[in-house]
Amino acid sequence: MKQTRTSVRFPLKLPLTVRTNDAREHFAETADISAGGVLFHTNASLDVGTMIRFRIVLPAIVLGTDTDVLVNCSGRVVRTLDEKGKKAVAAMIDEYCFERMYSPAGQPLTAAQL
Repeated sequence: MKQTRTSVRFPLKLPLTVRTNDAREHFAETADISAGGVLFHTNASLDVGTMIRFRIVLPAIVLGTDTDVLVNCSGRVVRTLDEKGKKAVAAMIDEYCFERMYSPAGQPLTAAQL
């Protein structure tokens, strides 16, 4: 099966929290990310078609900025695979919104900033 990608993928391993519409929360780590989608690894089983929301913190050192950038995303699971006891989940990003984080890179955020 040939895959056609319209966005450049970046191999970034970043922690993320995935929330489903039934309020379940799963912890994961990205394998790669693009403007149109994300591939992440998790222990949770997510079915194809599941609507998800997730937040990714892009580190300042990767972006070359003074502060980390928070990206709020919503999308849906389009593919799942089993890889060495973990689930690889591919999700299409339907919407995303960048938020500026006001703490210097590497410093914890206050509760009000989250």
